[in-house]
Amino acid sequence: MTLIDTADSYGPFVAERLIRKALHPYPDDLVIATKAGLTRQGPGQWRPVGRPEYLRQQAELSLRHLGVERIDLFQLHRIDPAVPVADQVGELALLQQEGKIRHIGLSEVGIEEVEEAGRSARIVSVQNLYNLAHRDAEPLLEYCEANGVAFIPWVPLATGRLAEAGGPLAEAAAGHGASPSQLALAWLLRRSPVMLPIPGTSTVAHLEDNVTAATVTLTDEQFEALSKGA
Repeated sequence: MTLIDTADSYGPFVAERLIRKALHPYPDDLVIATKAGLTRQGPGQWRPVGRPEYLRQQAELSLRHLGVERIDLFQLHRIDPAVPVADQVGELALLQQEGKIRHIGLSEVGIEEVEEAGRSARIVSVQNLYNLAHRDAEPLLEYCEANGVAFIPWVPLATGRLAEAGGPLAEAAAGHGASPSQLALAWLLRRSPVMLPIPGTSTVAHLEDNVTAATVTLTDEQFEALSKGA
């Protein structure tokens, strides 16, 4: 694993501080991606805030909380409909020019929004909901493949009915001696060369289960069955 994805609103701020406590000083090959632009007022309460001065403030706080001089990948957590996209992404471009962030990404966007943002800065990644059971972002994934943009699926472990007894995921998992979630990750890793899954975890055992998914190789028949079974 060489990518850790977090955000200022996870906590808020708790996740960034935990990452620093656990891993600083960071290995040279580790990429830490964080996000700003989606505020958390309470359980289940989220509000996009894309004012340039706010995004700059949050980037500065993330630098401090992570203990880095430059953020590898800084993602606009949500596009704020009340603020022009050029102003939001343009501020991230200024931070990039100042050497405070290396790369710029987006989250929960469509192709038109990626192209609009691309007029203000180079977009290297997008992060959208995508998994075996939810593939509404398929056109965006294909766009990313065609344009060399990394695709970071969040909630990658959702399997829906595919994991039910007798379903293609349950059968493939049994054949590999693996868990359905491991097969779900294995499918994502095979689905596209630009795919960077970010499965969340809260226990060491779950983390180890996720990591083992990288060793699972699906047959062509299993991959096709899972691809058609959603």
